[in-house]
Amino acid sequence: QVQLVESGGGSVQAGGSLRLSCTASGFTYSTYSMGWFRQAPGKEREGVATINRLGSTRYADSVKGRFTISRDNAKNTLYLQMNSLKPEDTAMYYCAADPRYGGTSLSLARTACAIWGQGTQVSASA
Repeated sequence: QVQLVESGGGSVQAGGSLRLSCTASGFTYSTYSMGWFRQAPGKEREGVATINRLGSTRYADSVKGRFTISRDNAKNTLYLQMNSLKPEDTAMYYCAADPRYGGTSLSLARTACAIWGQGTQVSASA
């Protein structure tokens, strides 16, 4: 069964940190580009960060310097370290897998991803 399961969300005060994890199963994780997306109430789902199978990364301007995406192919797990959280980071966070271009894609477009997790809620209060 193809599956992505996120964990690590929670509520923190502004300036705090959280580390999200996403465990993959049912597909060859190491050959996919992986990304984190988020969706706040009433807003479109947006790309936050992506990492391809080669380890190259790309970030949305809004999180550069604060968030770090990484992957452990031996554990089939994707991570998002979030530091200096702001109230505007509050959203449901999803991980997703992009199979295109042999796993070398660095797209932040939600339409690029074929597999999605159920999401984990992140809240940062002022």
